[in-house]
Amino acid sequence: MPLRALIVDDEPIARQVLREELEQIHGIEIAGEAENGGAALEMIEQRRPDLVLLDLEMPVMGGFDVARQLDPKAHLPVIVIVTAYDQYAIQAFEAGAVDYLLKPVSHDRLEQAVDRARRLIQNAPEVEERLKKLQDIAGTGPGALTRKIVGKAGEEYVLLNVEEVFAFQAEGDLVWIITARQKLLATQTLRALQERLERTNFRRIHRNALVNLNHVRKMSTLSSQRWLITLNNNLEFVVSKRQAASVRELLSW
Repeated sequence: MPLRALIVDDEPIARQVLREELEQIHGIEIAGEAENGGAALEMIEQRRPDLVLLDLEMPVMGGFDVARQLDPKAHLPVIVIVTAYDQYAIQAFEAGAVDYLLKPVSHDRLEQAVDRARRLIQNAPEVEERLKKLQDIAGTGPGALTRKIVGKAGEEYVLLNVEEVFAFQAEGDLVWIITARQKLLATQTLRALQERLERTNFRRIHRNALVNLNHVRKMSTLSSQRWLITLNNNLEFVVSKRQAASVRELLSW
């Protein structure tokens, strides 16, 4: 039986390149092409592809949004993430995608991803488990609040548990992840991290700082509207006037 593949990318040239490369691989049938997330969901339901080559960066509904809306009880394809951004690739690797491809996609890497998908497609429980992991990192599912934080040290990517992070601190265009023993470069903006950690113990205390309340050792008043927060690693942050009210709420715990 041929492996039926759906190509999802908002760029026509990218779809054409993937189609031409897939057509050179034996045993592949193109189930269709989708130029956005909405069309992808519709085609997955109607055409029931075995494999979805899913671009992450699309307007309105990105690849993670598509994964978030897939029904684990319905027909589930194997998902291979396609992205031009390394920061998303490491997330995909951590999550449930069977593989990830960095643009421009080489034929050898595409063939390798297809081989992995072919081996996995016969194992429905494993496909379902991978989707759950992918949905966790996309922001749904029981593991959403405990998924990893990705930091970078030189050329290495480091995966951290949320509980390990004391604070996120922005310096210009850079965002640093602060733990008990190290300082790593974040792969996301402070705003993106705040949205991702909205239902956790992290609080925005300044436009440049997001702190983990579980690691706050003490709070001191500097004035009626100014607070000083000290973390367990002795790092200190001044709370902005704008965030003073939310910090005062901590005293009622």
